[in-house]
Amino acid sequence: MRKPRDFDSELKALADKARQLKERRVRQLGELVVACQADALDADLLAGALLQAAQSKDAAVMEAWRKAGAAFFRGEKRQPANGTDRRPDGTLPFEGGAASA
Repeated sequence: MRKPRDFDSELKALADKARQLKERRVRQLGELVVACQADALDADLLAGALLQAAQSKDAAVMEAWRKAGAAFFRGEKRQPANGTDRRPDGTLPFEGGAASA
């Protein structure tokens, strides 16, 4: 005869594993902020920049950001910003510390 499964302990183990994965993800995101030297930015500015990036629909801008991120992880030197991340009026997306949606 088979031993009955203890669903409560399995659910608890899965919940613990999910909590550990979430904690690891948060820690890694914090490490990424520090590695990019974004920890020197004001929290409001950083949050605004992340919100703008998450809401962006411009494929060219997102591809430029992706390439810059990939170069960062490969350890390449940072390239100066080109005009692809500028707005039509010529301003940078986060100029003046205010993030506009």
